Parts: sequence; structure tokens; C-alpha cells
Amino acid sequence: MPYRELSRATVERLRSFDTPTIANAIELFGVRPRHTGYMDARIRALFPELGPIVGCASTATMHCAFPRPAGSAYHGLEEQIRRFQELPGPAIVVIQDLDDPPVAASFGEVMCASYQAFGAVGIITSGAARDLEQVRRLKFAAFASGVICAHGYTHFTSLHEPVRVGGLTVHPGDWLHADANGVINIPVEIADEVPDVAAEYAAAEALLLDYLRQGKPDAAGYAEARREMLRRIEELGQRVRKPGQTLVG
Repeated sequence: MPYRELSRATVERLRSFDTPTIANAIELFGVRPRHTGYMDARIRALFPELGPIVGCASTATMHCAFPRPAGSAYHGLEEQIRRFQELPGPAIVVIQDLDDPPVAASFGEVMCASYQAFGAVGIITSGAARDLEQVRRLKFAAFASGVICAHGYTHFTSLHEPVRVGGLTVHPGDWLHADANGVINIPVEIADEVPDVAAEYAAAEALLLDYLRQGKPDAAGYAEARREMLRRIEELGQRVRKPGQTLVG
């Protein structure tokens, strides 16, 4: 199935919001249960100071606990990078470490510098990272389950096949949004609408936040501001929900 392309303007607008706001917006469409579609707490941002990234998944699986039967340890890296051009947007490399628990680092400076040079905007792995200071200097967004100093017998076992990372199944070409708060999949059927909904959701929340910032709030005023916020969010959800869908939990 061909990958779904998003306009550059849509990608930039999606990137202007943090990941929780994107998650809030997606929930209102009712296209999936609220507890699905994002990675769990095992996957952490290594450089939370970097802003959000938006891109298409370039997936791979990897082993580090035993040598590759033949060829170099990083055999497949060139093929992986070549296949970035198949994607309809900037690549986010998503690697499932098949060793459980991880025994070595899935990536370091050389891999991240290579990915970045060919247009990738980040890397996400269920495995571990290394070369943190060097990758930080690249300003390359990286997400992992931990840090390990050595790369062991790191080698790819598949490219552009579905993977499971942080409890989320990721297919090649999936659109992902990620920042210090985590990683979420953006359903392609609503992706163009999500930025507008995210902006309206943030505006509704601002009603309550602005009231609190005024100083010396009282219970009655707080209740009124909160009711208005919830009313606007509910009205927004009713407008954007697809026919036959209901807001899930």
C-alpha cells in the first residue's frame, strides 16, 4: 500500500504543538481507544530540551547479543538509509531491539550522524543508546529505554517491516509525533485536521489557565471557568467526530 503524504505546511503545523496537545486532539476524533496509539513509559526522550519532531517511520529490528552469521555488524545500514527516499516525509528511525532485556546499545554517534545527513529527524528504539554527549551536540532527537556503553554484536535482522516499540506497533511510513513527553502515532485519515483541532483545544484550556494566572482565584470562579473549558472541548469533539464514531472513554 502506498504511503500517505502530508503537505509540508501540515507537517510544520503539527510540529508547532507539543505531543500531549496532539494526543488531546486525536482523542476527540474517536478513531481509536484513548489508551492506544502511543508508546509507553519504557521509551524516554534522551534530550528533552529539543522540540517536537514529526516524521515517517523507517523501521528495523536488531540483535546485539550474538554475531551476525556473515558480513559486517552494521550490514544493512546503507540499505536502510537508501530506503528513506521511499518515505513521503522526513524519516524517524524506529528500531525494535529483539534482545530482552537489551544487552548493548542500538545506536551511537556514527549512526545518528549518518541518519541526520540523509534527512532523518530522530531515532526511537526499545533498546539502549550510547554516545549521549556526541549525539546531543548533533541536536538529533533520540528516544530509548536506557543507556549502555558498548554496542555488542549489533546487527539488523529486518528493514521496513512492522516493529513493536514501547507497546506500540509501528509500520513503515507511519506518521509519528514525538517530544519530551513521548511518542504518538498520528492516524493518517485525520492528520490534516489535527492541527486546527489542537489549536482549538489549546484555546479552550487557556480559558482556565488564564483565570488561574489572574491571581487569587475562588472556587466559584474556578468552577465557572472549568465548565466553560469542558463545554468547548465537548463541542469541539462533537464537531470533529466522524459519523458513527463516539468519544471513547
